[in-house]
Amino acid sequence: MAFKNFQYNLGIFGSPWVGWKNFEFFFTSNDAWRVLRNTVGYSLLFIVVNNVVALTMALLLNEVKNKFVLKIHQTSMLLPNFLSWVLVGFITYIFLNPTVGTLNQLLDFIGLDPINWYQEPKYWPAILTLTNLWKGIGLATLIYYAALLGVDPQLYEAARIDGANKIKQALHISVPAILPVFTILTILAIGDTFRGDFGLFYQIPRDVGLLYPTTDIIDTYIFRGLRTGDLSITAAVGLFQSVVGLILILIVNGIVRKISPEKALF
Repeated sequence: MAFKNFQYNLGIFGSPWVGWKNFEFFFTSNDAWRVLRNTVGYSLLFIVVNNVVALTMALLLNEVKNKFVLKIHQTSMLLPNFLSWVLVGFITYIFLNPTVGTLNQLLDFIGLDPINWYQEPKYWPAILTLTNLWKGIGLATLIYYAALLGVDPQLYEAARIDGANKIKQALHISVPAILPVFTILTILAIGDTFRGDFGLFYQIPRDVGLLYPTTDIIDTYIFRGLRTGDLSITAAVGLFQSVVGLILILIVNGIVRKISPEKALF
């Protein structure tokens, strides 16, 4: 369908071929740079922020010895992962509502002017990053924490006898233990560099057109195309997205295999 001018009355096989015209139309449009920049930019930002915070939280959890406190931390961190984006979008709207939102009431309380968050694109990179972090950090942290549970406790005991403090123990024992898991998760994340979380980018900004400069990604662009019946263009964009994702996984996995074969995904 990506190479055809799809017509409903002719179907996929009966519609005329147009070659690369659908791809050419997308890449020469004003939307192409915006959605590609947002999709890749947010993906790379999420990889860095989520991994740094998840690694830090896993190392901190590893230092918690009280099982009851540990369970409370694990449950409270993991709970947002099970919430739907629809519910998270509603919670976010309660905070960001232009007139009765909690955040604007707080700004008013400390003497600052309220902000119409849904008309200001510049705030949304931070809002989306924090929302994505809050919802997904629990699962990523527990994956890294599970890797830490496999470390032989005698290694930490030997390090303490040799005078290593907590930071040195983390750098020389904990981080190397997490590295294989980190590598695999990063390879998978880089493969999704051209794919954004539709729920995050559609439900949280509520598809407000004024916010498109910083909230529109390939997936939301494709959804709007499908909603308007522009199937050939959206199929071309979706095919481009999938092929680039596959190529990225092969490249990154090849680099990892060259450097450290045992850490490669395949």
